Amino acid sequence: MSKVYYKTDEEIEQVRESANVLSQLLAEIASLVKPGITTLSLDKFAFEFIKDHKGTPAFLNYHGFPYSLCISVNDQIVHGFPSEYVLQEGDIISVDGGVNLNDFISDSAYTFGVGEISSEAQQLLDVTKASLYKGIDEAVAGKRVGDISAAVQEYVTRYNYGIVRELVGHGVGFHLHEKPEVPNYGKRGSGPKLEEGLVICIEPMINAGKGGVKFWDDGWTVSTIDGKLSAHFEQMVAIRKGKPDVLLNFDAIEKVLDKK
Repeated sequence: MSKVYYKTDEEIEQVRESANVLSQLLAEIASLVKPGITTLSLDKFAFEFIKDHKGTPAFLNYHGFPYSLCISVNDQIVHGFPSEYVLQEGDIISVDGGVNLNDFISDSAYTFGVGEISSEAQQLLDVTKASLYKGIDEAVAGKRVGDISAAVQEYVTRYNYGIVRELVGHGVGFHLHEKPEVPNYGKRGSGPKLEEGLVICIEPMINAGKGGVKFWDDGWTVSTIDGKLSAHFEQMVAIRKGKPDVLLNFDAIEKVLDKK
């Protein structure tokens, strides 16, 4: 969408309700992710869960995307197709989902380790998630998109990881993708001004190796150019004065993970 949409407080609360359903879904997915299950089974679960909660999957049939979730395994960055692939011990998988509830859209992603993962993979997950929080800290009225972008970049580059540049965060709420774009690299003080009523997705996509990407022939899947791992975390934030208003946090997901 080429337009920036600002939301009223009431509309933001509607977006938060949609986000709550998505948060519950991702927490359920967290309990299901383990060696021996297929990624397609996670997608089927998501479809039924969203339907049972009076919503529709925001991704399904979006520009022809044929699934309810994007599930991207290991060197896949984003937009991976759920399939009959059986999860293996040591894999990492990004689960990216969206919910349309009463015409309000939510969008979030979390990268899970499957069973025991390597220390290198765990560090990539930890750094990517921490960079998300660095970006969120900048998401307040009066700052600029570049402040978010620079905060992510500054944190990630100290680990010599690659930052994906071809794919970015975005506005959300009335549509799945709205303006402004929110890159994970940039310069402080640059880009569109952050104003109250804006709802954005901040979503670092960070590669263990180079930042370059490879687009698959399926028209959707994006993977790392060098075959190394990639991690992806995404949260929704409403812009307010003083501090960010996180509409979808990871508390429910991490409560489940802590018990596994």
